[in-house]
Amino acid sequence: MLEHGGRLRAAAQRYGIALAEWLDLSTGIAPYGWPLPAIPATAWSRLPEPDDGLEAAARDYYGVPALLPVAGSQAAIQALPQLRRSGRVGIVSPAYSEHAEAWRREGHQVTELGEGAVGRALERLDVLLLINPNNPTGRLLAPQQLLDWHARLAERGGWLVVDEAFIDCTPEHSLAAFSQLPGLIVLRSFGKFFGLAGIRLGFVLAEPTLLERLDERLGPWTISGPTRAVASAILQDSAGQQAQRERLQADGLRLAVLLSAQGLAPAGGTALFQLVAHQHAVGLHGYFARRGILLRLFAETRCLRFGLPADEAGWQRLEQALQEMPR
Repeated sequence: MLEHGGRLRAAAQRYGIALAEWLDLSTGIAPYGWPLPAIPATAWSRLPEPDDGLEAAARDYYGVPALLPVAGSQAAIQALPQLRRSGRVGIVSPAYSEHAEAWRREGHQVTELGEGAVGRALERLDVLLLINPNNPTGRLLAPQQLLDWHARLAERGGWLVVDEAFIDCTPEHSLAAFSQLPGLIVLRSFGKFFGLAGIRLGFVLAEPTLLERLDERLGPWTISGPTRAVASAILQDSAGQQAQRERLQADGLRLAVLLSAQGLAPAGGTALFQLVAHQHAVGLHGYFARRGILLRLFAETRCLRFGLPADEAGWQRLEQALQEMPR
């Protein structure tokens, strides 16, 4: 099992700090949402049905003609490599580690590439996979650049897979509107922007033929009835979505300014997180953890990812820890 942010119970045990006393900034998930809708009793008592409004609400939200709900984009990450014969897969690095692991597990030859090397490598690849905006750097690639790469791959029956887990605050950069093109697969996460990671929901945007193959691979009833009910209502709440977007953008800027003021100017980030490169990243991770503040550590690249506090008390706690950290 690869390590991820959010392993709060393990941190509580390691540092001897009770769960309730932690400020968890390790996940890059929105720390707040809005009131949840009522769940009909039938959502608990009946098997889920695909014509309950979820797909329609999601198609409207993403602006696409076809999509497939999945049990978190992680389900698609693990299943997509099973839909191709073993081939050559390029992954723009750094990247969410589960992507490379999933393709290797299915026997594909995986090469991690820097962004600048993609153009030269495309002719040797069957699949190119990238995260936009990148996790953990926050780097955004222009849609036209991605469409150019896709066109070159599609000529040979290749795929471009774009993980847009963190793009909801900047939807103008999404490739969702082009997802009907053969060989273009867009993954969207529901939990991060909406602050509902525990609901385990994501969407795959692609041409219908590929979605049918993926649906068959995953099997029936992958999304629970209560999840479908909650998500259907929230995906139709355009006013709540705009308020969430504005609040996240403001808080993302606030975090960047706060870190910069304390000598930790971000090397990149999104509305949901900021990435700090520091030669003593491992030591700083321990410093914050001993104060009950959990960050995401990338030890190999000596980076720390800071997520957003949920409330003003969390902001003040983070600021105090920053002010008192060793220089």
